[in-house]
Amino acid sequence: MENETKLSIYRAARTIKRKDNTLYNALRSIYEDSIFVGEISQLWPQLPLVANLRCGLWYNPKFHSTCYFKSTDGHTNNWSFNTSRLNFHIALLAGQKGGCIIVDSTRRGKRFPDSMSKTIPIWTCVLNRSIFYFLNKLSNADASLVKQDSNTGCNSHDWDCSLHLPLWVSETEKAAIEDRLEGWTKDLETSGADIVILASCLKKPLRPLWISQKTVIWINEVPDYDSWDFTPIILVSASSTSGVTQHRTTSEFSWNYIPGAGDDEESWARALSPNLFWNHAYDLISTGPDVCNQKVADIVEKDRVYRARRGQDAPQITVKPSISERSPCLDPDLSNITISPSDEECGIFWLGSTNLALGSSQIAAERSSNIDCVLNCDQWPISVHHQEAEAYLHLPIVVARRWTGFLCLITFLLRLTLQNQILQKGEHFLYVVTTGKILVYAFVWLS
Repeated sequence: MENETKLSIYRAARTIKRKDNTLYNALRSIYEDSIFVGEISQLWPQLPLVANLRCGLWYNPKFHSTCYFKSTDGHTNNWSFNTSRLNFHIALLAGQKGGCIIVDSTRRGKRFPDSMSKTIPIWTCVLNRSIFYFLNKLSNADASLVKQDSNTGCNSHDWDCSLHLPLWVSETEKAAIEDRLEGWTKDLETSGADIVILASCLKKPLRPLWISQKTVIWINEVPDYDSWDFTPIILVSASSTSGVTQHRTTSEFSWNYIPGAGDDEESWARALSPNLFWNHAYDLISTGPDVCNQKVADIVEKDRVYRARRGQDAPQITVKPSISERSPCLDPDLSNITISPSDEECGIFWLGSTNLALGSSQIAAERSSNIDCVLNCDQWPISVHHQEAEAYLHLPIVVARRWTGFLCLITFLLRLTLQNQILQKGEHFLYVVTTGKILVYAFVWLS
């Protein structure tokens, strides 16, 4: 009885969460937060606006550039300076423009994501230290450069190399991060990064500043970024930090505010991209929650058709790494497999280095002599000539909104029956489909 009660409470909590995290609530929350981002960007209009992928990209219709700072690199006891994500272009951009504004957001419970609290401060500090060491080498090579290097415009003695963290990061954690800075600086130097270009571009050391919706700013006392003795990296956390669900009401609709709504877009966006959202933002927000899902579906489908008609949707797609070339059998972890046409006129698309292919029923009927096995998922049977009856299976799919269940069944049959029996023989297997959409998603289900 107690377990049933706990289960009921859990289900109720999940139901409430699903109702709160609707598509309209997410889009409306993003739209409201974007107003704050726009206000901050207008305080320093000369500074370029940069989105931290992928969440930050939702919060403004137009960004100058993008960056990729991961929150996991700033998690407690997991601090890291990743040389594969140097974001050098952001440092160069800040040097050219005198600074930049980076936009990101986070879910309920934090004012700033760890990418802004620690990852970016670590990044700025390591870059500053590398430039400082480079300037010192120049100074040692030529005593005349001690005062000021004419090429870089930087005074090495005044170059700030200290770690600047927000006040809510404890001194203990700060000390632990500082102990690792020297090692990270050496990693940067050995990575092959061009510190010379960076030093010549940056006239002042990088330094992060933090702004959230709770930050108090006196509009008539906003300092000019040129007046600072550092190059500002202004970190804007777009969302409100209230710890409770905020139920908001307008003259037409009521909705629940979601902090950090742009995060984890795969779970809620329904294939809507930030660019598509901002192209139709007014329509999506004004139509209200009742028709939002259908509106998004129509927008996504129209965009898909538009791009397909202009050749922007090529028949070749890449899905995550590579199958062993030594065996034609499918690996349980299908990664880096490509669907590519062997011949555009023939219309057969091969799956990576396997003997699996996708094609239409017409192709299967016309070229059955070159195909060892056929799984026909068209609504109509086809005439094929095979010596073994097991080499042909007709399993029709009803093309509807809820066709994914059929694909699950096909996937099961394909793995169980064909992978273990037919593919091991090195024979060629054709998977017959009816529409382009099923062609793509059928392969996704195979993984």
